[in-house]
Amino acid sequence: MHMVNLGFINESKLPIQVEAIDSKQDVTSWAKENKQEVLTLLDEHAGILFRGFDIPDVPAFEGFVQGLFENLKGDYGDLPKADGSKKIYKSTPYPDNMKILFHNESSHLNIWPQKQWFFCEHPSKVGGHTPIVDCRKVYEDLSPMVKGMFKEKGLKYIRTFRKRLDVHWSDFYKTDCKAEVEKICNNSGTQFEWFANDVLQTSNLAPAIVNHPKTNELSFFNQVQLHHPSYLDPSVREMLVEMYGENKLPRNVLFGDGTKIPDEVLEEVNACYDKHAIRFDWQQGDILMLDNMLIAHARDEFEGKRKIGVAMGDMFQNITD
Repeated sequence: MHMVNLGFINESKLPIQVEAIDSKQDVTSWAKENKQEVLTLLDEHAGILFRGFDIPDVPAFEGFVQGLFENLKGDYGDLPKADGSKKIYKSTPYPDNMKILFHNESSHLNIWPQKQWFFCEHPSKVGGHTPIVDCRKVYEDLSPMVKGMFKEKGLKYIRTFRKRLDVHWSDFYKTDCKAEVEKICNNSGTQFEWFANDVLQTSNLAPAIVNHPKTNELSFFNQVQLHHPSYLDPSVREMLVEMYGENKLPRNVLFGDGTKIPDEVLEEVNACYDKHAIRFDWQQGDILMLDNMLIAHARDEFEGKRKIGVAMGDMFQNITD
C-alpha cells in the first residue's frame, strides 16, 4: 500500500488506521491504485480509519469511496441525501442530546450493504463519537440460551409510517404511488397494511444472527436496540403509546414468532454491546470504512456543529426459504 503508514489507535486493534504520508496526493487516484490492498485490509480487520488525506468535503469523499467501490447504493430510504450528491447521505437526523444505539445498517431488511463508509466533514466540539462494536465478540459473549432464542426465532421488525414522525413511507420507498409501494413490499416479502390518515404499517422477518459470506463467522447482526421501544426515553415512549397505541409505534421488534423479547434478554444484549464498544475522536477529513456484517455502529450525544457523511455499497441479498 503506497504513501501511507499503518497502525492502530487503540489496544483492540479496531479499526486499523491508514494514515497518509502526503496529505496532498490525489485521493481518488490513491483509492483506485490501492483498491485491492484496502479490500484485503478490510477482510483482515473489519474496520479501517483513513486519516490525513486531503478530503475537505462531500465531493472529495464521494471520489475517494468510488475509487474503492463504484456501485454505491443511491436509493436508501432511511437517510436524507447530502446536498448535491446522488450516492452520499447525511447522517441520521436525530436530536443532538440523544444517542443512536448500536445497529448494523439495513439488517432489518432483506438486502443490506456489506460495506459502509462514514466521513467527518466537521467534528463536534463535545461528544459526537461514532462508537463501533465487533458483532462476533457480542455473539461470543451472549449466553447459550440467548443465542439459541435469537438463532431459532429470528426477528420480526414492525414499522408504522406516518407523516412528520420518523420517515414517511413516500420518502422511504421513493414513490408517492401506493400501488408501487405494495409491489415493492410483495417483491421483498414484506407484509403491509394501510390505515386511515395515510398510515402504512409494514412487518418483515429477518435473522438476528448471520454467517459472514466470506469467513462463515457468526455475527450478532440486527437492529434490536434501534427498534425496540424499551430504548426510547420513557416520557417519549409514554407519549407515543398514549397517542398511537402499543401496536402502532413508529418502530418495534419482536421475536420472529411474534412473541416479545424479554427484558432480561435485552439487558444481556446491552451489556455485551457496552463491554465491546470502541470510541475514537473524529478529526476533520477522517473516513471510517466498515464491514457492516461484522461491525455495528452507533452515535453518541454531542454539542455544537457535527457533519458526518455516509456511503454504502456491495449489497447482499438475504435469501430465505
